[in-house]
Amino acid sequence: MKFHSIFLIILSFVVLSCNGQTSKDVKTIEAKAFAERIKETTNPQILDVRTPEEFASDHIDNAKNINWLSNDFVTNAEKFDKSKPVFVYCKSGGRSQKAAEKLSELGFTSIYQLDGGILKWDAAGLSKPSSKIIGLSTQEYNKLLNSDKKVLIDFYAEWCAPCKKMKPYLLQMEKELADKIVIIRLDADKNKTLMTEMKISELPTLLLYENKEVKWKHSGFISETDLRKQLQ
Repeated sequence: MKFHSIFLIILSFVVLSCNGQTSKDVKTIEAKAFAERIKETTNPQILDVRTPEEFASDHIDNAKNINWLSNDFVTNAEKFDKSKPVFVYCKSGGRSQKAAEKLSELGFTSIYQLDGGILKWDAAGLSKPSSKIIGLSTQEYNKLLNSDKKVLIDFYAEWCAPCKKMKPYLLQMEKELADKIVIIRLDADKNKTLMTEMKISELPTLLLYENKEVKWKHSGFISETDLRKQLQ
């Protein structure tokens, strides 16, 4: 009986560890709350943990770029004041979650992570409006839908893990189903205007059109089997 109790305690500890529980120092909050917290903070420390290329294309005002994927992330992070709040974000939340946990390990005691990353920030209308069209315009996008076949649009990104998993069978289906369905893959990073105007805040996002009308929409990973069912 005693052995059984000890085993259950150990098992519970392992399960909690494997589930990757978020540190109590890290608070993941939605875009508008994130923006409000920044406004309320004097000289806020805002960390953009994307790549320099992503940062150069757009970023939150007054943010500093420390690339999570670089070897000097810890060295650069140590330059910030650990006793003051720090605001962390990336593109969609994956990298910022890991970065926030690392900041907690380094001794930062008040960490705010942007839920859904800058994609959610843009979708919430918090980015500065730009007169410059990046990628396809709405008019050009609508032309892609001019077909007597069904049209499947796949918004993806090269850094997106689920997108990478789906790419092989999407490319295969593009060939196999060419007589019935037009499959078009659009790089989200190269079509930021569309992403903002269509309020697409998750990747991948799939949109199935028929006669220019959306018949089905899905965000996140979907298996080949389930996708084929939707396209029948």
